[in-house]
Amino acid sequence: MTQATLHPSDIPVQGTTRVDARARRTAQRRRALHWVAVHSLGIAAAAFFVLPFVFVFLTSVMSDNQALTRDLWPHTWQWSNFRTVWDTPGFLTWWRNTLLYAVGGTVLTIVSSLPVAYALAKFRFRGRNVIMMLVISTMMLPPQVIIIPMYLFWAKQMHMDGTLWPLIIPMAFGDAFSIFLLRQFLLTIPKEYTEAATVDGCGEVRTLLTVILPMIRPAIAAVALFQFFYCWNDYFGPQIYASSNPAAWTLSYGLESFKGAHHTNWNLTMAATVLVMAPVILVFFFAQKAFIEGVTLTGVKG
Repeated sequence: MTQATLHPSDIPVQGTTRVDARARRTAQRRRALHWVAVHSLGIAAAAFFVLPFVFVFLTSVMSDNQALTRDLWPHTWQWSNFRTVWDTPGFLTWWRNTLLYAVGGTVLTIVSSLPVAYALAKFRFRGRNVIMMLVISTMMLPPQVIIIPMYLFWAKQMHMDGTLWPLIIPMAFGDAFSIFLLRQFLLTIPKEYTEAATVDGCGEVRTLLTVILPMIRPAIAAVALFQFFYCWNDYFGPQIYASSNPAAWTLSYGLESFKGAHHTNWNLTMAATVLVMAPVILVFFFAQKAFIEGVTLTGVKG
């Protein structure tokens, strides 16, 4: 009986396979450690900013008794806390007033600031730089400096005390920061576009709306987000003008009242905070690409 001869390559080498698998796992572990080492500062910064939001959210779904302890993880998830906050008398009114203030103020700011920025960027006239310097100089003036004459005007002359209109109407006359941001972006657009539109018979208004406006969407998105965040989080303005009328309170001012009424119910206070923060986080999350692009491209040419 003849014994078959096996070639060495036909013999399975299990030890070699295990060594290769172990080497691959080691290489993957090294790549992971290298990635963590390279991005360690970014990871630390992300954790520094994210952990407070995580703490607020976890506390918002705790029970009353657990919220006052040192436990960081909810024993039972009390989702009903959000419903309790939402059903609080006045909370829906604060929400509606904040939307009116934020959306209305943002729209008025863009509509009033864009023509001014376009004129300062594209028109050549004497004193243009001086006007721009005056616009920028108004950014250095804190609102608290002029609050007394402004309040006397709106409350005593216009009789609008107890409403949000003293905060919304002035935005129809432009915003210095928005004008500056839009002007810097408009300076990056070559003048050949406006010249070609003029040759085709477009006036300045038509050129702005049909040629320039589609090209500056990132800048408009950046201005809109800045203004929306400012109005949504504004506490000083509603405190001055709307504090005497609870029907005109915004979320930022109403949250202070809610916290005073539920100072021992930290879970409800945190649930109210989450409901106030959620729209801002969602708006920035979905518009961050346009926002970052607008802020990055602004100021390329000055």
